Amino acid sequence: MKKSKFTKGLLASCAVLASAESALSSDWGSFEGVTIEAKLIGGQQYEGLYGRIADWEAATGAKVEIISKKSHFEIDREIKSDMAAGTTDWCIGSNHSSFAPQYEGLYVDLNDYVDASVIEGFVPGTITASTVGGDLLMLPRAQFDVSVLYYLKSNYEDAQKAEAFEAQFGYPLAVPQTWEQVKDQAIFFADPPNFYGTQYAGKDEAIVGRFYEMVVAEGGNFLDEDNRPIFNSDAGQRALQWFVDLYEAKAVPAGTTSYVWDDLGQGFASGTVALNLDWPGWAGFFNNPDSSKAAGNVGVAVQPMGSVTRTGWSGHHGFSVTDDCANKEAAASLVAFLTSEESQLAESAGGSLPTRTAVWEANIAKARAGDDPFRTEALEAFAEGAKYAFAVPPIPEWGESTNLVFPELQAAIVGDKTVEEALDDAAEAVDELMRESGYY
Repeated sequence: MKKSKFTKGLLASCAVLASAESALSSDWGSFEGVTIEAKLIGGQQYEGLYGRIADWEAATGAKVEIISKKSHFEIDREIKSDMAAGTTDWCIGSNHSSFAPQYEGLYVDLNDYVDASVIEGFVPGTITASTVGGDLLMLPRAQFDVSVLYYLKSNYEDAQKAEAFEAQFGYPLAVPQTWEQVKDQAIFFADPPNFYGTQYAGKDEAIVGRFYEMVVAEGGNFLDEDNRPIFNSDAGQRALQWFVDLYEAKAVPAGTTSYVWDDLGQGFASGTVALNLDWPGWAGFFNNPDSSKAAGNVGVAVQPMGSVTRTGWSGHHGFSVTDDCANKEAAASLVAFLTSEESQLAESAGGSLPTRTAVWEANIAKARAGDDPFRTEALEAFAEGAKYAFAVPPIPEWGESTNLVFPELQAAIVGDKTVEEALDDAAEAVDELMRESGYY
């Protein structure tokens, strides 16, 4: 792979620039006449960063054409279709630490295009998780994901509710510390179809990831050290039963089995959901009266405990450059711009967690100054929640395995199979996948 010394030097100089400088005053290179085609994750919480692309275009003379903007799951399917068809000459793709291992040969090693001093500015763990087989496949954006519990504070300020809850469940009503308490309270708060106790993502990797972290919280795991499926265990059955119980009690919306992340965020922002485990990128959206009916009534707490530990499925978003891109230097410049300190300061102002050390420090300092109590509460919750973060199994088959598992989880939730039947069928399918992949 040909290295661009020009780009490496250029991006190193960009890293030295103070974050307060505007994109127009930074030297991102000159790419007059170049058009960069991009396939990006879509969703309300990501739009702010994309608004900054015009600054990079003005600074470089290049143009960016966003040829696809969809959820990560839809983008993932589209990218795999492109790989099968050989139509991967677009330049930039949204990526995720959970998805990166499965795109073998698609993306360049960014170590060849970005100076080491730029890479050193990121939180080391995010660079490690972005590196597959020694290749740095993406630069992390300000979307470090570990979920914590958002809740409507008003439910804990009502004396009549508190009295009724304690009479029914035998313990005081307070922000839940365990998943059993979340279930109790979700059932207690629910008043369908007008108000729901909680909600969860119900399809694709989204529900499998939630199930995976619940299994870990219950003391189990998804795979063993040889990558054999072991989620059809007692811990797995307890985890899946939690989803089933809430659905049967109508404590979650009937459509929750078709929900993914944007549906959940919009649902909590509607003010009709009491408890919502969700990602950091939604914090600012939830407490903004222009976007959320829950604004001013939002509390943020560390994610609850299972029988053994707290839930902590984690990962981060990023941007990658395809090996078939006609102008990799321009694409790398755009990726560096979108993940720069300036971009991360802007993106994390909405509540998402940065992946650059300097931006973490700047955000915490600002929160401690006391100018935004909600931001302080959210940062403290996420800082505590990050202690329990764990990644998905780093294997190319993770995504494919989730496609085998999620229909079985759905079957149990809607009552078509028992929990044990669903997990045994899912484990059998994943076992076949792992055998075909040569793990054992």
